[in-house]
Amino acid sequence: MMRLTFADKSLLVGDDVADLLVEYSTALAEAGQADSVTVVAYGSDGQKVTAKFALSEGAAILAESTQTDLADPDNAAAESYLREQIRIRRSGGRVRPSAEPMPTAYDDFDL
Repeated sequence: MMRLTFADKSLLVGDDVADLLVEYSTALAEAGQADSVTVVAYGSDGQKVTAKFALSEGAAILAESTQTDLADPDNAAAESYLREQIRIRRSGGRVRPSAEPMPTAYDDFDL
């Protein structure tokens, strides 16, 4: 179990989802992008909560270990989403502009 601190709020989540949130936040910052992710967590009172994180270049997330007897909240869907989004951003398969100059006339395109 890890304690996530985000926007002056601390929540308890499972180790996997905490690691994935930090990694995804980093991938988004590197790409200059933003996204929102919803996870199940425990609030400061020990009650289960649903938390929506707005991740962007300026988002600061701290994940630190903690000792607790609480079971990890079920975040299978969030973990799957995070893994897929990280894979997409780290695969290097993004489209890049061509170095070739644009044609001066569009006659070749039969438009």
